Amino acid sequence: MTKDELRKHLRITRREEATALPESMRALVFKRPPAPLLELVPDGAVIGLYRANPYEAPAASYAKFFLEQGHQLALPRFTERGAAMQFTQFSDPFAESDLETGPFGLLQPTADAAAMEPRVLFVPLVGFTAEGARLGQGGGHYDRWLADHPGTTAIGLAWDGQRVDALPTEPHDIPLSAIVTPTRIYGPFA
Repeated sequence: MTKDELRKHLRITRREEATALPESMRALVFKRPPAPLLELVPDGAVIGLYRANPYEAPAASYAKFFLEQGHQLALPRFTERGAAMQFTQFSDPFAESDLETGPFGLLQPTADAAAMEPRVLFVPLVGFTAEGARLGQGGGHYDRWLADHPGTTAIGLAWDGQRVDALPTEPHDIPLSAIVTPTRIYGPFA
């Protein structure tokens, strides 16, 4: 299967798994990072997250948790559709009062938000392997950002049904440090 064929198939699987849970349960599944995952997060590290679409594994509760633990938060920001992804400060995960609609129609920090460089980055994904390979949306934004920021701990959040035995990978694909699903943690990988 090609990456595009896998994306199509896995998006359906992700949607089916996410919608099988009542919305109130979806947020509870990823309420607090599991203890082994916290060992990957250095004290005082800037935490990069994402705003999940309705079918992605939700990261909102992780944002609240890490803010309450004293970490600064960052979300992706795009100045325009063709621009490189950057991370800027996200200071209000409870009311999201510091967000505006970006060029992809997604909420992102406002234009005056301070630039940030996450040390730990939670990434969305369409599919993954038990060894840490990730299949993203296809834009390459996270792979390019991670290639430009080596040493960043990249952790995927996913539904269990998004795991596949193998993914077609290319040299520019950056593997994850760990993956968290509702039922288990994969990694950390070296």
